[in-house]
Amino acid sequence: MKITKFILTTMVLTVVSVFGAPEKMDACTRVVYKGPNNTILTARSMDFTIPIPSNLWLFPRGMERDGSTGKNTVKWSAKYGSMTTSSWDIAVSDGMNEKGLVANLLWLVSSKYPQFSKEGNSKKGLSVSLWAQYALDNFATVAEAVEEFKKEAFVVVTDFIPGTDKFTTVHLSLSDATGDNAILEYINGKLVIHHDPSYTVMTNDPVFEEQLAINEYWKGIPGNIFLPGTNRAADRYVRASYYIKAIPQTDETRIAVAGAFSVIRQCSVPYGISTEGFPNLSTTRWRTVSDQKNLVYYFEDALSPNAIWVDLKKLDFSKTGKVKKLALDKNQIYAGETSKQFVETKPFVFQGI
Repeated sequence: MKITKFILTTMVLTVVSVFGAPEKMDACTRVVYKGPNNTILTARSMDFTIPIPSNLWLFPRGMERDGSTGKNTVKWSAKYGSMTTSSWDIAVSDGMNEKGLVANLLWLVSSKYPQFSKEGNSKKGLSVSLWAQYALDNFATVAEAVEEFKKEAFVVVTDFIPGTDKFTTVHLSLSDATGDNAILEYINGKLVIHHDPSYTVMTNDPVFEEQLAINEYWKGIPGNIFLPGTNRAADRYVRASYYIKAIPQTDETRIAVAGAFSVIRQCSVPYGISTEGFPNLSTTRWRTVSDQKNLVYYFEDALSPNAIWVDLKKLDFSKTGKVKKLALDKNQIYAGETSKQFVETKPFVFQGI
């Protein structure tokens, strides 16, 4: 009787997974691995319906920035240096700073940002293209970031991706070298912050509160017997939550990194896939794994035969250090640790309004 009930339940869930409403978004997954002896790694995939040219950038301390929202904009000087992945060289969508804080931007179609006035009739603005970079520049830990973001001294401002009909709607995940986590979302024009070390997995829609509810339900179904297998965000969330705990928990860096990569690959979307009825299902373009204990940033392009990595301890993040770039946007191929292959480059201009 119990077996029959279980089979019926899994059949229903499979039907829901396969025939549920198509997700009108671009998809990504982010998951945090926690091993013994402070072994913390954050892995993420970047899934997008169109090619998203990306480069790796070294940003030193002391860079003077503003929120790119006209006169009514937030301004700051970078307290920490960072290693980042750009999108079209108009935004930072992923990165880790020299203190091991990691920031990831993922799509969230449900996002609704506050009203903003360039004329100064509202709070100061921060372009969404700089949201992740602002965190990397200013904070060493998740707790510090949450404390500051709670003040809501500025609002995040968004716009269309240049040359597309895609209006940028994202949420921000933060993790640090202690294993702390936070998810920041703008829902109905209000900032919602979810802060807890247990928030190790995040995908796209639904909003994070509903993701937690979905995962709570699936805890009652043994993952070694049945897991939802589609590319929908809710299903990827469940699989990532199960596998990140099922793989070996170790402080052997090589095994931990391999484990984190294996989970994020398992939640990726095959390259060039097309599914009838799901026009917005998105190819995985690249993946990263940030080793927050050893300060090593791994990058894997879906079109490259291998992953590369950057040892942040070999980079010059001092105020006299130079902005440097590792070009990846023309299918360049590298191997191994690539810190010496970065080239001094004029910093790109973040997209503003």
